[in-house]
Amino acid sequence: MTSRNTKRLRPTPARASALLAALILTACGGGSGGGGGFSFFPPVSGGPGGPGTPGNPDPGNPNDPGTPPTPPDATLKVGVLSSAPQLVTGDDALVELELLKDQPADSLAVTVDGRDVTAAFARNATTGRLLGKVTGLKEGANELVAKYGNYSARLALTAYPVTGPVISGPHEEPFVCGYATFTRMGGQVLKSLDDGKCSVETRVDYYYRTTGGTNTRFVPESITAYPANIAYLTINGKQVPYVVRLESGTINRGLYQSAILHDVLHEPPPSPTTPPASWNGTLLYPLGGGCQGGWFQQGNDFGTLINPTYQSRGFAVTTSTLNVFGTNCNDQLSSETIAMVKERFIENYGVPAHTIGTGGSGGSYQSHQTSDNYPGLFDGVVVSQVFADVTSSTIFKLHDSRVLNNYFNDPATTALAYTTAEKQAISGYLQIGNIPNMSNSAGRLDPTVSFPAGVPADKRYNALTNPTGARATVFDHTVNVYGKTEAEGFALRPIDNVGIQYGLNALNEGKLGIDKFLDLNERVGGVDRDMKRTAARTVGDAEALRRAYQSGRIVSGGGGLASTAVIDLRDYNDGNTGGDIHTKIHSFSMRERLRRANGHIDNHVMWTMGGGTAAAFDEMVKWLTAVKADTSDRTKAQKIAANRPADLKDACWNAGLKYTEEQTAFGPGACNTFYPAGTTPRMAAGGPLTDDIAKCQLKPLNPSDYSVTFSPVQWARLSAAFPDGVCDWTRPGVGQQPLVGTWLSFGPSPVNLLFDITKKLVSSFM
Repeated sequence: MTSRNTKRLRPTPARASALLAALILTACGGGSGGGGGFSFFPPVSGGPGGPGTPGNPDPGNPNDPGTPPTPPDATLKVGVLSSAPQLVTGDDALVELELLKDQPADSLAVTVDGRDVTAAFARNATTGRLLGKVTGLKEGANELVAKYGNYSARLALTAYPVTGPVISGPHEEPFVCGYATFTRMGGQVLKSLDDGKCSVETRVDYYYRTTGGTNTRFVPESITAYPANIAYLTINGKQVPYVVRLESGTINRGLYQSAILHDVLHEPPPSPTTPPASWNGTLLYPLGGGCQGGWFQQGNDFGTLINPTYQSRGFAVTTSTLNVFGTNCNDQLSSETIAMVKERFIENYGVPAHTIGTGGSGGSYQSHQTSDNYPGLFDGVVVSQVFADVTSSTIFKLHDSRVLNNYFNDPATTALAYTTAEKQAISGYLQIGNIPNMSNSAGRLDPTVSFPAGVPADKRYNALTNPTGARATVFDHTVNVYGKTEAEGFALRPIDNVGIQYGLNALNEGKLGIDKFLDLNERVGGVDRDMKRTAARTVGDAEALRRAYQSGRIVSGGGGLASTAVIDLRDYNDGNTGGDIHTKIHSFSMRERLRRANGHIDNHVMWTMGGGTAAAFDEMVKWLTAVKADTSDRTKAQKIAANRPADLKDACWNAGLKYTEEQTAFGPGACNTFYPAGTTPRMAAGGPLTDDIAKCQLKPLNPSDYSVTFSPVQWARLSAAFPDGVCDWTRPGVGQQPLVGTWLSFGPSPVNLLFDITKKLVSSFM
């Protein structure tokens, strides 16, 4: 630990009473009430919470109970700011007291399980309330009692280990530690706690930015003035030294860091009551991309948090290696980690004015899924290389590209001599290089392809030599959600292609002949759980399909995303001849889900090929600041829609010129002329733009569905290829249903428990 070790007053009970007497004089009445007090992320009790402002009832959401009414004789209110009281991690929590009526000063007392913690509290100058970082909580149940006058308020706290899990289900094994090679320590070394969970000692380091643009570590105790080559920033009109407090440690088995400007030579140690003066109240949470190989590891890298784009705006920044999808391709575990890391940040610095998630590709998965499924963690997101989620947007087209690639590479297909134009029409891609490219990326569905280097060979799955070994698939990495097969213990899969008529649109548009259409659908087949080609189509598992929708693994857009501000920085990769997974259509799948769920897209702005991340951050802060200042009775979702800056509109850029027009998937307009969109194999088979049907409902074959006329022999072949019928894309998918609730758990927390794989339990509210 290299931070300055300033001694903290440890008052005796008598001294504490005297100290608090002074504080109470200013705290009673509670200030403006705008500081986010008692604003828990999920609801404190009851069923799944809704997408309204956490802690405040959302009249548009019957699942959001809000904060219970205050009894008429209450002299104070008590709440937890760092997490929900039932989801505390570690041995501490940031607690807030709001004093409602004047009482004798020495009557204020706060205890946890009978232990006096009153001395932990100090006045928050912003809200006038009392804040205290309560420590010494034990794992499991704790009772906090706050007494003021003759009234006592009780709050049950449930604490979980800081190593997790809390709501993501059992941790997977094996698990490879990465702390020894962590790349963001500036040459420093993390010290292991040797607990078998990859934990390290928490440490604080200070860095200053030089005028030459490099970062230099220094020990505050060893200097009395900053070096001559230190850079300065202008924050809120004031020049401040570019000095960053960088905290590093482990949470939920991941390596985390937080970075915040702190003038360590002239300011007190940071705390919730004395946050650094240069912090503007915004917390930025970067989220990393990737997926393939994202399992069985702690990871050792993320983008540096000492970044002028962040610090020049006064942002604080925090993230974890488990929020890089190349390390952890499991959005449920990612969201849990975000909650735990943000909890630590709040305990250190106080509640942010707003929190912005940001990232591209796998970072956009996390931004969307965390916002929708765990509202309150992010207020806004700035995303790029967009996918709606990891389960539908990507896996559907990877699976379908694999089966198409298998078909096109089959020697029996050679004689049909498919043209480039035909393959484009069948796949929906503008470049046929996407078919083998996406097929290769389907390695994340193969249990043997993508193991991190540190996973021992004898722990890895092999169908012949180690059939019970660890399986390197995105489904097995999310087995706590989907469940397992009874016989083998393999993860159930929410993927299916029964009834899909590949190339249907091409057939009806005259781009594919009948005989090729028939041969394709007769022989395209599917894949088994080991990604081996099968003559039969892939069949999804009913439980996995149902829970994918219930839990938000397939994003609905109607959970917390309804009240989240979104700026989509849309890049363009559809023209890459070798193929690219980040195609334009996925931004519009996400947008269409929002439109369907909420009736509008007023909270969603898209900039195509321009604008830039820095400008998007500035617009997002303006947007969220206006929302926070809105004191009307509107729901948070309505405030987000109503307070979008007037000049923040859809646009694209080309040749240095900006074109302000609504961004659409297809149709006229300058932007679609510059940047035409391809689709996906499933959409090219008639699937919807929402791209959220994992397994279609079937309907009987009907000649009127085709613009061509089949001969009796051809119709017989089509009937044999689809004996149970073909996809009816006008109906919801099999198992498709609304998000059952937010802040769902997969254990060990029993609150809002959807499924417990250790007991194979399904929640009673299901």
